[in-house]
Amino acid sequence: MNLQNKVAIVTGAASGLGLATCKALAAAGAKVVGFDLEQSKLNDALGAGIEGIAVDVSNEASVKAGIDAVVAKHGRLHVAVNCAGILGACKTLSKGELFPSDLWSRVLAVNLTGTFNVVRHAALAMTANEPEDTGERGVIVNTASGSAKQGQMGQAAYSASKAGVIGMTLPVARDLAEHGIRVLAISPGLFESGMSAGMPSKVSEGVINKMLFPRRMGKATEFAALVQHAIENAYINAATLEIDCGTR
Repeated sequence: MNLQNKVAIVTGAASGLGLATCKALAAAGAKVVGFDLEQSKLNDALGAGIEGIAVDVSNEASVKAGIDAVVAKHGRLHVAVNCAGILGACKTLSKGELFPSDLWSRVLAVNLTGTFNVVRHAALAMTANEPEDTGERGVIVNTASGSAKQGQMGQAAYSASKAGVIGMTLPVARDLAEHGIRVLAISPGLFESGMSAGMPSKVSEGVINKMLFPRRMGKATEFAALVQHAIENAYINAATLEIDCGTR
């Protein structure tokens, strides 16, 4: 799908991978609207030229209101990129205490249910589009994680949520194929972001030491470049693309 003059939403837009994706899609000619929890943070991060709407992806009504506002202003929606996510780091057992069930529920609500909330409402909006020359009406890109397969200590909820994102990619792509909507996931390894900044250096160094060339954290711009390529390449569908520098 050619991004020129297309309408795109990106969740988790106020920082990290989401912010870099907003900027990349806008630079490619798309009209981008960023979703995140706090309007003030969106305004500060996005700057001029990229709109921001406060949306809680774990709340279906909030997601619907955000997407309805985008369609009301721009008349259509072509692209949705799900970058919103929380880590919720906690061991299953720690000093005799159990992993809190409310934390488990919150991580799943944002990372997995939140992603599906956006997928469903974005797909409904996309069905109103006239198909492109490629037959496409829309593209949905979800963010998984290398932790879905290689989770670290304290990542039970996070890894489970991201494994769920990978697991739903194929069936959702099959569901939406008849509407001309592609669905895929991108599975990043360790990237420079607010999430990785809170990781103990011993843990991050251990992950980096298991990478291939170039042995370093990924840059948000590199993730965004893959998102843009996936949107523009009409033959990528129902796949989870790994961008992890060979981490094992």
